[in-house]
Amino acid sequence: MESTRQQKIERLIQKDLSSIFLKYTRALSGTLISVSEVRISPDLSVAHVYLSIFPDANANMAMEQILVDTPKIRGEMGTLQRHQLRVIPELHFHLDETISKMERIDELLKH
Repeated sequence: MESTRQQKIERLIQKDLSSIFLKYTRALSGTLISVSEVRISPDLSVAHVYLSIFPDANANMAMEQILVDTPKIRGEMGTLQRHQLRVIPELHFHLDETISKMERIDELLKH
């Protein structure tokens, strides 16, 4: 069970990463990146960030670029959170495929 502190930090990270990815997507024309969920470890050292990327065709390319830019993204997050957190957690990005799975199920049910 997550503590209240973990939940608050998850929301803070999600909000800050959303604003970072808003600027990030302007460079990737035609691609939309949203932070769907953040899960942080009990010791607040590792954050697992789940991203939804639209359209699905650009998802792999965008994820590769995000993984390359992870230190830069963590640095930007550090400047935004320097007064709230003592240590900026390590970021692990994952592709959230929930929407694409729902679309696939809808297509199968239509037939």
